[in-house]
Amino acid sequence: MVVKQSPDFNVTGTGDALPWTKTMWTDIPFLQGNGKKNKTKAKMLYSETGIYCLFSCEDNTLTVSMQQDLMPLWEEDVAEVFLQPDISQTHYFEYEISPLNYELPLAIFNSGGNLNRWIPFQYPDNRKTRHAVTVQGGEQSPGASVRGWMAEFFIPYTLMEPVLEKLPVSGSTWKGNLYRIDYDHEREETLWALYKNSGNFHECENFGFFHFE
Repeated sequence: MVVKQSPDFNVTGTGDALPWTKTMWTDIPFLQGNGKKNKTKAKMLYSETGIYCLFSCEDNTLTVSMQQDLMPLWEEDVAEVFLQPDISQTHYFEYEISPLNYELPLAIFNSGGNLNRWIPFQYPDNRKTRHAVTVQGGEQSPGASVRGWMAEFFIPYTLMEPVLEKLPVSGSTWKGNLYRIDYDHEREETLWALYKNSGNFHECENFGFFHFE
């Protein structure tokens, strides 16, 4: 996936900021599960201060109940990005966002599939993400019937410092993946992944490449 450079901009959850018009949507393919193969797509940009992501997720029901940050959001409807700046190492940054706009930022240290997960202990303003979610065709509430939801977020490099030694520049290559999980079908996982894996999102060997333009 190509990640284009951008000036910084406001995050609103609508994807209406002008820089988003400079890059194309990338479809995130259905991976596995018995739920509907609803269309999922994403965009990414980078600036001098961080990474911007935009997810568009067709949906039928907001299968969510958690209403707090730093919860196990992957157990309900969620969009996720994994970013591995140092492709020679097996540590990376994971960010999850729910349709209710709750977040889970994690530094992951992956030793042969054994995961150490770290959340921010100190989270001052200069390290905080900016994130917003909008819902189409229904209310932004647990169990709501909808047509879809859109998540827009900014991850500052300062938050990624445990796994980030050098800022990306034109020509840089990171590894990582973009994911979605949906639980509309009998509370069972339905998965999407930009780069295919077995259904285990932490298979570093199956991460794909992000090329910074």
